[in-house]
Amino acid sequence: MTSVNGSVNGHLHEGEALASGYEVIAHLARGRALDVYDAWSLERDCRCVAKVVRPDRHEPRVRRRLVREGELLLGMAHPHLVRAYELRRRPRTVLILETLGGETVEHMIHSAQRRPAVPDVAHLGVQICSAIGYLHGRGHLHLDLKPSNVIVEAGRARVLDLSLARRPGRVRRGLGSPPYLSPEQARGERVGAGTDVWGIGATLYETATGLWPFPDAAHGLYPQAGRRADSVAVSRRAPGELVRLIDACLEPDPADRPAVSELADELDAIVGD
Repeated sequence: MTSVNGSVNGHLHEGEALASGYEVIAHLARGRALDVYDAWSLERDCRCVAKVVRPDRHEPRVRRRLVREGELLLGMAHPHLVRAYELRRRPRTVLILETLGGETVEHMIHSAQRRPAVPDVAHLGVQICSAIGYLHGRGHLHLDLKPSNVIVEAGRARVLDLSLARRPGRVRRGLGSPPYLSPEQARGERVGAGTDVWGIGATLYETATGLWPFPDAAHGLYPQAGRRADSVAVSRRAPGELVRLIDACLEPDPADRPAVSELADELDAIVGD
């Protein structure tokens, strides 16, 4: 186990100091590079979420990515983006985020006995489009949109995890989460606004059907680089307009995908109907 200065592989436990002014309530998750904690802020007198570099991961790029995410979120304020409170760089890198209630869309999809109603799928898309349109307006792409990176509470969605966010340009092959990668991410080509439109489409596809657009995608295996996803209509009876929009988001050529603002308007029309 470990303390703030602690051991090699363990995570912190309840009551241990995470950083000055923050105490651990519980360890929430361990990713490939980061630990995520439920923490208590003594200054704010409230719970918060803390992301820290795992004690066994000392690569400078991991720390740089966490710092970049913190700097980006601290400069943003949007009702459908998670909010950052603070970024600590010393003695360890810690990003403090607001605690969100509700559940991830991933949990919502796979714990429910029925697929969400069509207006709910469209409403979720409108809110994600709002957050992503704001992010694009600040010159950045998200590049890792997926159901586990969206939390919904009382019908309000928040987009999480900007750890891969960056400006448009060429990226390394396979950057992101395999089942949700756009063809251009899978191939290591230039990414742009249309790349996040693909991510929105992949998220709505799974929300509507309970399935990944490319179930056989895995690290090093990217079928989306060479073929189309099956239409939503193959797995879910839904109004033609919703099917058309989600399928359009998953067009192989980014130029053929709708703009974020266009997608938001058309999804909003479905909500209204």
